[in-house]
Amino acid sequence: MPPASDQRALASTLSERDDAELAKLLSVRGVSPTATWRDLYDAAEAFLEPAAISRALDALPAAAAHALADAVTTQTPVAAPARADLAARALATIDGDVFQAVGDVVRERLPLIEPTDAARPDSTSDDDAAAAERAFTSAASLADLLLLCLEAPLGRIGSGTLGAVDRRRLVEAGAIAHAEDADPLVEVADAGGLIVGRERTWLVTRSGREWLHATTAARWETLALNLRDALPEALRSATGGWIPAVDWPSAYPFQRSWPAVAEQWRRRWVAWGLFTPAGAEPSWVAPLARGEGVDADVWARMLPTEVDRLYLQNDLTAIAPGPLAPELDVRLRTMANRESRAQATTYRFTATTIGAAITAGETAESLRDFLETVSLTGLPQPLAYVIESTAARHGLIRVERDEASVLTRVVSDDPATIATIAVDQALRSLGLVREGDDLISRVPADSVYWALADARYPVIAVDGAGSTRTLDRSRIADDPSPAPATDKYAALLLRLRSGGSDGDAAWLERELDQAVRARSVVDVVVSLPDASTRTFRLEATGLGGGRLRGRDRGADVERTLPLRSIVSVHPVA
Repeated sequence: MPPASDQRALASTLSERDDAELAKLLSVRGVSPTATWRDLYDAAEAFLEPAAISRALDALPAAAAHALADAVTTQTPVAAPARADLAARALATIDGDVFQAVGDVVRERLPLIEPTDAARPDSTSDDDAAAAERAFTSAASLADLLLLCLEAPLGRIGSGTLGAVDRRRLVEAGAIAHAEDADPLVEVADAGGLIVGRERTWLVTRSGREWLHATTAARWETLALNLRDALPEALRSATGGWIPAVDWPSAYPFQRSWPAVAEQWRRRWVAWGLFTPAGAEPSWVAPLARGEGVDADVWARMLPTEVDRLYLQNDLTAIAPGPLAPELDVRLRTMANRESRAQATTYRFTATTIGAAITAGETAESLRDFLETVSLTGLPQPLAYVIESTAARHGLIRVERDEASVLTRVVSDDPATIATIAVDQALRSLGLVREGDDLISRVPADSVYWALADARYPVIAVDGAGSTRTLDRSRIADDPSPAPATDKYAALLLRLRSGGSDGDAAWLERELDQAVRARSVVDVVVSLPDASTRTFRLEATGLGGGRLRGRDRGADVERTLPLRSIVSVHPVA
């Protein structure tokens, strides 16, 4: 148990903090909102436990960590620059005095990593070009990951990483070259706010979907800014940028596992073109590192030249003679499968892909207009035929909600198609039954629609007026927005405040309660009516109704003492 003087002093300072400051402390120290603390004395006691102190030291940035270590080693108050930070973390008083329990733990865990004297390397023009190429490649891979995640959410196993099936899916789609490249890509997307974990899946956020439709330069700028904002506290500079790469491994001196974490962040920076492998910063990154915006003109000049035209061929393929502009690539992939991604990217059209595009809201006219606009070779007759024939068949089956019966109705002008659907074993789960010339189901209309679409039927969804409804199957998550700490800890803050933390009476009652719980022998000093005092040595046995009960060891009798008469209590060694 921490010394009573430290515990009482900390509880007193905690009582002087407002809810925002106290909530920030609870968050920084990793306190659960469901903690069972009764008052601020409980909080102070918990904060000064060795295990809690160790966790707090792990999260201590280098400047504060070394200032604390120096204060403990020299037995002097903490130097002024770090004093307020350490006091805010409940590791020292506002005057810089280190709590005894904190000093004991610090002496056991003096900083493991000393500040490095390594020089900060400079980048060359070749480094700049290589970094730009890495950033361009990473942006394309990340876009592929998001597009696949929109088609079907990526699985998320217990550790937060991808399962083997989804790794293979990314490799087969050309998003990554090797299965082990999947997790770093997911980590960047998560840190950048483009995807978010929901139970056992990764979902694209609204910001992620918007990011997909941006230019390559805008994609890089958005994610670079988001990654900078997501940096751990100790890696951020005072101006809002980041500290030199050579200092990253020593940013959290007390945390044994930190160098490995720092290496993960360094690899992200290298992959996104923010660092060279040697730790230098490309020329266009300097404003970001200072906490400013992106020099978009310099960055854009470093990018490979993108194309906005295609060669459409008679074999139902499209060839982009270079990296295709992102907005064109995203739309083209709604109507064609990408077969290869290299200097020349190949896409293939099929009746299925055209049908999927129409299902998503395209029409024969919009498809023709788009392809004719981007084609260097016009619209080949075979492709025009596939578009027209697919569009003509599309809508042969209509799914609507019957408002009168609240059932889903499947309608078609072709009786043979209805008969086929009625006996299709793949659709048994829909519970389709005949009603005249139609089929009805108790399953919601959207679910029936997607089941028929997955079974490759030319289906559309219609509303009560017969107008086509466009359905979006993508599961989009709201952008993560953590609740304020005061909301998160509202119930705990209320309990801590109501429990009290200041005043001699409150502290005395706490000491007596602890003595009763431990059945301790204590010396109780009592004020007598004549203004004198008398000390009783008691084995504390009960506390309640404003009275302390205990066995007097000297007289071998049970005594009951009113709390209002007790001046002080002292444990017997």
